[in-house]
Amino acid sequence: MAVIKARTEFASALNQICAEHGIELDVVLDSIKEALLAAYRRDFGTDEEIEYEAEIKPETGETHIFLVKGKGRKEVTPPDFGRIAAQVAKQVLIQKIREAEKSSVLEEYSGRIGSLVNGRIIRFDGPNIIVDVDRAEAFLLKTEQVMAENYKIGQRLTFYIKGIEDIGKSQQVIISRADKALVEGIFKREVPELASGVVQIKEIAREAGQRSKVAVFSTQAGVDPVGSCVGQKGVRVQAVINELNGEKIDIIQFSEDIKKFIVSALSPAENIKVEINEKNATALVTAPDDQLSLAIGKDGQNVRLAVKLTGYKIDINEEKKSKKVAKDTKEVKKEKEEKKEKEEKKEKKTKKEEKETKEKKTKKKSKLA
Repeated sequence: MAVIKARTEFASALNQICAEHGIELDVVLDSIKEALLAAYRRDFGTDEEIEYEAEIKPETGETHIFLVKGKGRKEVTPPDFGRIAAQVAKQVLIQKIREAEKSSVLEEYSGRIGSLVNGRIIRFDGPNIIVDVDRAEAFLLKTEQVMAENYKIGQRLTFYIKGIEDIGKSQQVIISRADKALVEGIFKREVPELASGVVQIKEIAREAGQRSKVAVFSTQAGVDPVGSCVGQKGVRVQAVINELNGEKIDIIQFSEDIKKFIVSALSPAENIKVEINEKNATALVTAPDDQLSLAIGKDGQNVRLAVKLTGYKIDINEEKKSKKVAKDTKEVKKEKEEKKEKEEKKEKKTKKEEKETKEKKTKKKSKLA
């Protein structure tokens, strides 16, 4: 950053402005020149089509106005112009400094998109929340808030820098508490193996404020990816849970074998069977009676997250039903056999009775004869 020799109060003030606001000296000088021209045109009623130039000496603050004609120019600075222009120049200068500072901040944050930032809630703007972050005020939009979280002024939280968007008439830094990338960022901060790349996150499925499922794998033999993320006595994953205000976290091991991956994704359910249709990306899961509710989860949450995590549509059936069908089929068959046997016995009995009746009649006729 350029610096002028502070021989006067003006030079000292100019250096201080540049240093405090992190803006270039040339930007400040150009702002002052624009302010001088605006003040001159306003107070001396010049024609807008006539071209003027303003000059300022950074060392002393001395100003001059020139009328430009072709390649030449003529000084037209009024005798009392410095006094008249001072207030207007000050106001325009403040505005330009603010714009330059904001541009500098936006440029900085455009390079920080995808990272985490700590911030403090300073006010509410309708449904949106304004958060004080490093050198800037960021917007936490309604869509990026977690419904389960109760936000308060002065509250300090970790946010995910999502991007820069046009809001109203200006660009603003957009941050998030609901994005699944926030979970990934916090894990990388808490787990050294993730930060170094020894353990990597394959996918995250999240219902913000309620539950997240994180699929991890190891790039180095002998390293347990799940254990690395959980930490000794669960200290690492607990730090993530605390940062997310109690959101539940399931850490599962990613597998290239989609059957194993789906089984893991449906944890904490156990002893489940999976049939895969790779063409349609669907899976038919059979779960024991006592594991069915765990596989589905409250309001279907567990299976919803498993679908997001694996990319497969999952249908879950109760194993008990298939056994019951087999049992029912066997019983029906047995009933039919018993019924048939009864009918055969009845038929034999009827024939025997008919035979005996016939024989009795024959004997009776013989006696009469």
